[in-house]
Amino acid sequence: MENENLLAIANEFGSPVYVYDSSKIISQYDRLSDAFKKVKRLKLNYAVKALSNIAVLKLMNSLGAGLDTVSAQEVELGLKAGVKPSNIVFTPNGVSLEEIEEVSALGVQINIDNLSILEQFGTKHPNVPVCIRMNPHVMAGGNSKISVGHIDSKFGISIHQIPHILRIVENTGMRINGIHMHTGSDILDIEVFLRACEILFETAMNFKNLDFIDFGSGFKVPYKLGDIETNIEEFGSKMTKRFNTFCKEYGKELTLGFEPGKFLVSESGYFLAKVNVIKQTTSTVFAGIDSGFNHFIRPMFYNSHHEIINISNPKGKERFYSVVGYICETDTFATNRRISEINEGDTIAFKNAGAYCFSMSSNYNSRYRPAEVLWHEGKAHLIRKRETFEDLTKNQVDVDIFSKVAETT
Repeated sequence: MENENLLAIANEFGSPVYVYDSSKIISQYDRLSDAFKKVKRLKLNYAVKALSNIAVLKLMNSLGAGLDTVSAQEVELGLKAGVKPSNIVFTPNGVSLEEIEEVSALGVQINIDNLSILEQFGTKHPNVPVCIRMNPHVMAGGNSKISVGHIDSKFGISIHQIPHILRIVENTGMRINGIHMHTGSDILDIEVFLRACEILFETAMNFKNLDFIDFGSGFKVPYKLGDIETNIEEFGSKMTKRFNTFCKEYGKELTLGFEPGKFLVSESGYFLAKVNVIKQTTSTVFAGIDSGFNHFIRPMFYNSHHEIINISNPKGKERFYSVVGYICETDTFATNRRISEINEGDTIAFKNAGAYCFSMSSNYNSRYRPAEVLWHEGKAHLIRKRETFEDLTKNQVDVDIFSKVAETT
């Protein structure tokens, strides 16, 4: 997308606004598929939590992707988008047995990550195939907030508890049709990830009737010029060779599964905001925008870096700005960042806004959530309307319980 396209979208749909470039999503999907083209059975399940707009789910479905979901609501969104239940995997954490049973009744693949629920579900529904999420105790990303395969993680069943799993399977007579892991986001060293894969291969040998092995995702994308990213092509080559060898050892052709989220949608997204005010103090020049961490929390929550460009003045002289929001908190997007000279009324764009940005937004300070726009084949399509005051109040119940108090006072 060009700056003039983004400016036209901001002018048409207002700001702040999220914009997603479908061509980037498609190219990332193709890139990942090509990296594993020598695997006979490959399944890419898009992680819905990254960006759950129904239009995006329809796009993923058209590409041949399945869905990785973590809530009954995400499953419902997938079904509404036209995805077949058999192409949806449900991988929750800490949910009730009732929610798992509710989703299972829809025909979705169930993935269970704790011994208690595994035993309860297997006892009641021994004929329903179940995948098991393992914790390989590997820190593949290095950041404890986004790494979920380490020993202190709440996710997955410890590899040291395999004897417990086998006892439950034997006692209930349930069928395990898949083994799964997810080490977390921003995988830097593919050798570390491959070592985690070896652990899962060893685990899989304990189960004789598997259909698939799902290795999660967490592939890192670049957030700035020269940034480190996961070498998907090298990983694909090494993983393909190892997986094909394993299938021969296992005696059955299995499906190789991944659940990319950020990798597919992060770089497709732009978050556009208008500059309300330039405020200069004795030491800092602030650019205050018409948004805050209610719309874009990743820089504050994960300390993540998002490139910021002034699309109203892209070739202007660079100055140092601290970009801040309008929320009644310290909502700082960037500190002393070099950006082309900003004037009040300019529109700035945050890059890598496709993953975990709108999906983590809120109505804090009673602010409306922004619109979403999909840029597809050279045209802008509104895929979510901007919220209104009615959206803030539609689920609130106006109870008349204070009138007598007002009369007496």
